[in-house]
Amino acid sequence: MSYKVSSICLKVLCVAAFLLLLQPANAQYNWGDLDAQLEDKQKLLGTNIVAMIWKGDSLVYKKEMGGFNIKTQAPIASCSKWLTAALVMQFVDEGKISLDDKVVKYIPEFDKYFKGYITIRHCLSHMTGIDDEGGFLKKLAQRKKFNTLEEEVNSFAARDIRANTGTDFWYGNIGLNIAGRVLEVVSKRKFDVLIRTKLLIPLGMRKTTFTNLDGSAVNPSGGAQSTAEDYMKFLVMLLNKGKYNGVQILSETAVNEMMKVQNKPEQIKYAPKSAAGFNYTSGSWSIEEKNGVATTLASPGLFGTWPMIDYCRGYAYLVFVKNLLGEERADAHLQIKKVIDEQISSSCK
Repeated sequence: MSYKVSSICLKVLCVAAFLLLLQPANAQYNWGDLDAQLEDKQKLLGTNIVAMIWKGDSLVYKKEMGGFNIKTQAPIASCSKWLTAALVMQFVDEGKISLDDKVVKYIPEFDKYFKGYITIRHCLSHMTGIDDEGGFLKKLAQRKKFNTLEEEVNSFAARDIRANTGTDFWYGNIGLNIAGRVLEVVSKRKFDVLIRTKLLIPLGMRKTTFTNLDGSAVNPSGGAQSTAEDYMKFLVMLLNKGKYNGVQILSETAVNEMMKVQNKPEQIKYAPKSAAGFNYTSGSWSIEEKNGVATTLASPGLFGTWPMIDYCRGYAYLVFVKNLLGEERADAHLQIKKVIDEQISSSCK
């Protein structure tokens, strides 16, 4: 009987400790200006908003506005790319693939159409050169034609080449979805099951999923649904160079690789308004960088969610929202970042 009581007490203490971590430890900060900024920009950003900042080992800021809270689930669009890139790096850590492996090694369909030179690295950095014309609605309609990721990626293999692989950057869904299919082939498991098992569950991201309720093809580039609470766990892992709750989810080498800039500014032929003027790494944008390595990363989504990590100041920032025009609000988030930076000093020289 005493054993059962002790066990129950231990579980209660663990839950209580986790809940305490989610209570902002903000005594050393003055977030009055940040509150004002978010309230001023609430309608612009999407009305229903959760804003969070993690610094060190605790949450130092949390604000819930409108109808959203940290457990509200919503689609995160291109924020999914960062998750997929991290999953790819787990396979690299395990020696199952290399970023410089040719895609054709795993998907022979690419050889049929003379695309044997595209590497996994090209896929993570939108440098495949495969034609990617069409707006958002057209791409959405095209995706509905496919029942599996395999079908969609095989259709990419058959497309025309717009430019020589590795010579220009065109932001879209093609590269990350090819990379996701490579992981399916290597693991012999469906992508949504694979990422849940290897990345989401170890991080405790139990309300994050890539599975579509309508049974349509999984979308590694933009098909995830998540919550602010869940996605912040992912950001904390990257901020801590791959470690979460004492467990090394990704190697520090893998996280450092994800911070390397993969393109030159003159190579960018298409980028969304939210990323104008920024370079790209693997699954995220380089907001600030030094000597070819990003010091601040962000992976904004079409529906408005904006996750960001500032390695120089050692914090993760997240605004979780659903707004179809949200991706064009980069200026607002950069203004908010300036307010945060006034409270947290940089350790970079």
